[in-house]
Amino acid sequence: MRIGDAAAAAGLTPRALRYYEQRGLLTARRTSSGHRDYTAEDVRHLRAVRELLTAGLTIEDVRALVAAIEALPANRRDRPAPGEPRADGEPGLCTLPNMIVRRRLAYLDERIERLTELRDGLAQRVGGPLRDLGRDLDPTRTQAAG
Repeated sequence: MRIGDAAAAAGLTPRALRYYEQRGLLTARRTSSGHRDYTAEDVRHLRAVRELLTAGLTIEDVRALVAAIEALPANRRDRPAPGEPRADGEPGLCTLPNMIVRRRLAYLDERIERLTELRDGLAQRVGGPLRDLGRDLDPTRTQAAG
C-alpha cells in the first residue's frame, strides 16, 4: 500500500511516517517507480511505534528497541524468558524494554523533582513581589493615594 493509505491505517500522517522512516524506525520498500510500499506488517509496526511514543518513550528509545528486535533471529524474538539474558550475555528482548522503560521513568522522575523545586522556588520568591506589584497597579489604590 502507498504512504497515504499506510499512514491512515496506522493513525499517522504521511509526514509522520516519513519522519519515522528518516529516524530509522522503519524501512519502506520501494516500487519499481520509486514509490514507498508498505505491508500490513509495516502498519502493525507503525501502530506499535506510535503507542510507544505516546506512552512516553522517545524516538531514541524506540529506535533501540527496533534495532534489538531486528538483530534477533526471527525464531528467537520471543525468547529468552522475561528477565533472562541471552546466551551471549546481552539482555534478552524481554529485558531490554524493561531497561529502557526504567531509564525513561528515572529520567522523568528526575525532571519532575527538578520542576517541582523550580515551581516551589518561584512561588516562594515571587509571591511577595507579585502581590506588591498588584497593589501598586491597583487603580483604586492609585486614585485614593492621588
